[in-house]
Amino acid sequence: MAIAKSELILNEDGSIYHLQLKPKHLASTIITVGDPDRVDQVTQYFDEIEYKIHKREFHTQTGYYKGHRITVISTGIGTDNIDIVFNELDALVNIDFTTRKPKEVHTSLNIIRIGTSGSVQPNIPIDSFVISEIAVGFDSLLHFYDSHHVQLPDFSKALMSHLNWDKNKSIPYTVSWNQELGEKMLSKSVQKGVTITNVGFYGPQGRVLRLPLQDSNLNKKIASFEYNTKKITNLEMETAGIYGIAKLLGHKAVSMNAILANRYSGDFSHNPKVIIDKLIQYTLKKIIS
Repeated sequence: MAIAKSELILNEDGSIYHLQLKPKHLASTIITVGDPDRVDQVTQYFDEIEYKIHKREFHTQTGYYKGHRITVISTGIGTDNIDIVFNELDALVNIDFTTRKPKEVHTSLNIIRIGTSGSVQPNIPIDSFVISEIAVGFDSLLHFYDSHHVQLPDFSKALMSHLNWDKNKSIPYTVSWNQELGEKMLSKSVQKGVTITNVGFYGPQGRVLRLPLQDSNLNKKIASFEYNTKKITNLEMETAGIYGIAKLLGHKAVSMNAILANRYSGDFSHNPKVIIDKLIQYTLKKIIS
């Protein structure tokens, strides 16, 4: 049965609704970044750029880095945007826009997030790199899908118990990386970690400006949690959604984190753009290795 026009929305030029991309514009290797301006920071190293489009927070460029075709796309902040971007990226390769039906042959994408993050452990300093082996979502995105089979429920239950999780908050979900792609991106320069994906930057990550928190000790409890020798290492806002939706759709995903803040010590990077640039260059070299 064809997918209804209200569900698979195409623009007048035949491109997918939000991203304004056509299938021909997409490479099989994709780098996602949060900030639309960071797309240029990645593609400055490309040998050639064949296509550019910018709509809302979704800035996309596809080109070549040392002979490898790569698409770089900004997602904006948060897992609500991840839901849009990942479903539309999948539609570009796995749905026939003419018949509006899923293709018989599935295409799997390699998706690498290059993002910023804050550590919660004293031994993870600012300006270091963490690759997310496991991600825990404090948002509710994955619960809207038939997703139990891709989750790690025992991890979530242990964390909720340790945190004395408030019943009014969304139930956390836990998802692992794609091991094959993740191990390809590893080296002595990057440490594996467990990443919390938050629903906001201030209160949900324990920051206080003028609003009091429901649980002022949440970050301390997060930092003290341990499950099967694994500890929470860092906080950000997209990774769990990326891992969950990618697994459900049959794509490989991994999240690379530049640690700009250490929440334990209260420090913040003096050169955030330089550190992000180093992670970009590291990631590009790993992609082609």
